[in-house]
Amino acid sequence: MKKLLLLFILPVFLSPLILDSGEFDFPLTQGQRYQLSAQVGTLYSYFDHLPKNPSLYQETVVYADKNLKQVKAMISPADSLKIKSLSLNQNLTPVFELADGSYIAASKFLIFDDIVLEQVKVDQVYWTKEQLTLYESPYVFGVPAKTHQLKAYLPVKVVSQARTQHGTYLEIEGQGWVNQNDLSSLDNRIEKVQAMLEQKYKKANYGIYVKQLATQQVAEVNQDLEMYSASITKLPILYYVEEELQNAQFKLDDRLLYTEEVNQFKGAYDASGSSKLSLIADNKDYSVEELLKYVAQNSDNVASNLLGYYLTNQYDASYRRDIKRLAGRSWSMIDKKATAQMAGRVMEGLYYQNSPVLDYLSETEFDNQRISKDISVRVAHKIGDAYDYKHDVAIVYASSPFILSIFTDKASYDDITAIANDVYEILK
Repeated sequence: MKKLLLLFILPVFLSPLILDSGEFDFPLTQGQRYQLSAQVGTLYSYFDHLPKNPSLYQETVVYADKNLKQVKAMISPADSLKIKSLSLNQNLTPVFELADGSYIAASKFLIFDDIVLEQVKVDQVYWTKEQLTLYESPYVFGVPAKTHQLKAYLPVKVVSQARTQHGTYLEIEGQGWVNQNDLSSLDNRIEKVQAMLEQKYKKANYGIYVKQLATQQVAEVNQDLEMYSASITKLPILYYVEEELQNAQFKLDDRLLYTEEVNQFKGAYDASGSSKLSLIADNKDYSVEELLKYVAQNSDNVASNLLGYYLTNQYDASYRRDIKRLAGRSWSMIDKKATAQMAGRVMEGLYYQNSPVLDYLSETEFDNQRISKDISVRVAHKIGDAYDYKHDVAIVYASSPFILSIFTDKASYDDITAIANDVYEILK
């Protein structure tokens, strides 16, 4: 309101004080013209014509007489303001006579013309929100709301934009007009994911982290809950090795020798836990490329140890520093504790590397379980299992790809699948 008053008052001090009877749609005498010219701001403070759709800024007095002496009633902005005529009273104040015979000052501080101020064509996709009011035309006073079947969190095509005194309104193709605050310019489905997670999966033994890559929006429950991450800790190794490859520190066809020390350094995985390679050092050499495939597709412990021993220099300070920066927290290769968010951030790092590792993670021994089990689109994922801990971290290549990281304690593979299916149903 204050801003509107300022807009009306400012021109008073910037304009010449000359008024002409032609500014009003009724005749003025010579004396009236002189007196009006002496009243600073008359031209800008009062209407010189009948507004098309008059409305009030606030509750206002109307009078029984033209000279605005006898108070008749109070009217509110919600009342219909039907104007019959515009004239000057004895004090040379422009006044409106209303349809019921009452009078009100024709002041621009009290009344505004509630019309569409501007309208342009646009071509843009927006997303619906939970609360949405639809109109036949850009909202001005008197335009009723209309019924509709539009659901929340769906894309709609906007074809026009208009501005009125009530805000900016957008025309949804084939539907009607809504206030721009009822739509989101970004894909907002992550809000629905957040509500679903809180309703169904906010449990003490779950850590869940979801991130839409296009919008960078996140949904999460217990995302900072630390658990033993088991083979999920191989994700940082895959990421770091790819960084070194892209920095030309070594090549995919470089070969690494499998000696006894490979399985004995601090932080090495137990070779007997999960391995297609020999559990005992065979003094053979293996290419970096085949070791990456073993880790990604088979979660191979020996292959992970070979990469860790040679290419991360046994998880040296440089490795730890880079992974902390990416994961957001220190990720110990000794106790292997991590969170769903940490794992999700590292998987996102792999996504932006556009690494061949993602192809290996898309064709694993574990694709018929957990996150990827029921999802029809490509899923690049890394599983982790130990004791009561069962995890899966994935990039789901939906129409708008997203990260899904699920950590569980004392849950089943099917529990992870159920969470993944519910998230995918919203973001597919």
